[in-house]
Amino acid sequence: MSNIEQTLSIIKPDAVERNLDSEIKEMFKNKGFKIIKEKKIQIEKLEAEKFYKVHETKPFYNDLCSYLSSGPIVVMVLEKENAVLANRELMGATNPQEAAEGTIRKKYGISIDKNSVHGSDSTDNAKIEIDFFFKD
Repeated sequence: MSNIEQTLSIIKPDAVERNLDSEIKEMFKNKGFKIIKEKKIQIEKLEAEKFYKVHETKPFYNDLCSYLSSGPIVVMVLEKENAVLANRELMGATNPQEAAEGTIRKKYGISIDKNSVHGSDSTDNAKIEIDFFFKD
């Protein structure tokens, strides 16, 4: 029984600024992800605050929201078997210095904050996050 899932991926401002979006998309495709939907947008800080609401009690919350709204981002819906876990494995650890070789954050991440990509951390959150950016 296959377990096809969808997950949200965001190519963050630091990566878009460095024109890495097509290289990062290639990494997803090479790992068998289908990009179902994608768009390049710039969000307001208020929208970033809603998106990251789950983190609002954490010390990094304000910086995270400022950063996500600091420049254009590419939001994508990725699909494949066990997409949430597969995406997290491909992204690598939040801190690029701790990320495994061959992961997106190891290759492109600059710092814990500027780590190039975001991915949903559960299937429930994937649905919420996809709806956040792609409610038609």
